[in-house]
Amino acid sequence: MGHLYIAAAHKSSGKTSVSVGLTAALDRKGLAVQTFKKGPDYIDPLWLARAARRPCYNLDFFTQTNAEILSAFGRYSAAADIGLIEGNKGLFDGVDVEGKDSNAALATMLSAPVVLVIDTGGMTRGIAPLIRGYMDFDPDVNIGGVILNKVGGARHESKLRAALERYTDAEVLGAMGRDPALEIPERHLGLVPANETSGAGAADTMIGRLAEAISKGVNIDRILELAGTAPRPIDEIAVKAVSQAPEPDVRIAIARDAAFGFYYQDDLEAFADAGAELVPFNTLTDKKLPDVDGLFIGGGFPETQLESLAANQDLITDIRHALETGMPAYAECGGLMYLARNIRWRGESADMVGAVPADVIVGNRPQGRGYMVVEDTAQNPWPPADKHPDAPRALPVHEFHYARLENLDDKPVFAHQVRRGTGIDGKHDGLVINNLLAGFAHHRNTDANPWVSRFVAFVRNNSVLKKP
Repeated sequence: MGHLYIAAAHKSSGKTSVSVGLTAALDRKGLAVQTFKKGPDYIDPLWLARAARRPCYNLDFFTQTNAEILSAFGRYSAAADIGLIEGNKGLFDGVDVEGKDSNAALATMLSAPVVLVIDTGGMTRGIAPLIRGYMDFDPDVNIGGVILNKVGGARHESKLRAALERYTDAEVLGAMGRDPALEIPERHLGLVPANETSGAGAADTMIGRLAEAISKGVNIDRILELAGTAPRPIDEIAVKAVSQAPEPDVRIAIARDAAFGFYYQDDLEAFADAGAELVPFNTLTDKKLPDVDGLFIGGGFPETQLESLAANQDLITDIRHALETGMPAYAECGGLMYLARNIRWRGESADMVGAVPADVIVGNRPQGRGYMVVEDTAQNPWPPADKHPDAPRALPVHEFHYARLENLDDKPVFAHQVRRGTGIDGKHDGLVINNLLAGFAHHRNTDANPWVSRFVAFVRNNSVLKKP
């Protein structure tokens, strides 16, 4: 049935609300919707995956090659009725001045018609030159239509439509009113994650509201027609052969709960390919780790769950013992915070695991934000990624954290040198403590950075359960 790209003129235009609502509305029509998110983002994919009832995948120029992007898009789209890609920032925004890493570039690569979401607040006739500029700027970008968002009422909508009809060829695909009930709450670096609210049903309630608003305000039939103009991915180029995963020979515990949910879906799938079984556990309610060979705690917002995390002393004690006795472990960002001595946020403080000899301070401004490049040091305990371990290997990663470490014990050992970004101290990232590697960098499993197979090999070689 094809695919389409949801973009905007600038960030905070409401494209995530539109994308989530449209995904849920299409799902209600009985269509299998495969969602994608441009760039390094965990939060929007959580919402999109919940709305679609199937995993969302990230497409990112920085961590993936063009071939990897096309392969992932084709592979995951194959079993769906329609593909929906949500952009980041504005349609033409990006680091590269020529736009090689922009939403426009990705939409063009995927031959995806673009639906432009416009925040119409404070705007009437001025929408016309804006849209004309966007439609004329790059003739290779197929802007199929616009959705008017945050419209002030019927009169406001009529003025916007009249201006677009008079001065442009843009098709209005729908309009969404200004309604606080349709705005997903924001915190820190983006939206409040869907995993934080799932227990109370708040996320599902919000998704339902968005689906209803889209169904009433947007011409879904026309959206489907537009998506149908996009060609299916070319199998020879886009579809990667999927080999049968081996029987797992190691088990790795993974934190999956309201505090920790920042994982790339294709990274999780890579564990199976590497011969590992992921065993979920809940840091808020479980009293001990499952019977496993290794431990993986990804990112999240543990500062929002301080009381519950600190109250679960049984698990804290069990994790501390496991790490002290040599269990292979990896912790990213929020995971690093949880393994520190304590976390301080908004005047509150709570003791955490204490395996990392440092205190965590969560501030009001980002401490590290955006793409990173790191290189392995000689102290990285994981097996090398290639046959030339002595050759420096630039690893494309990213960081998004408001937290910093203070009172770190003297003479820390680091697995990575930071070539771009902040990390732990501006120069290093990836603390190595016994068999634990913990840092602020978020790694993405790609050809350039096959971190999953390296970590699984490390677990396999160092599992305390397999030692006599």
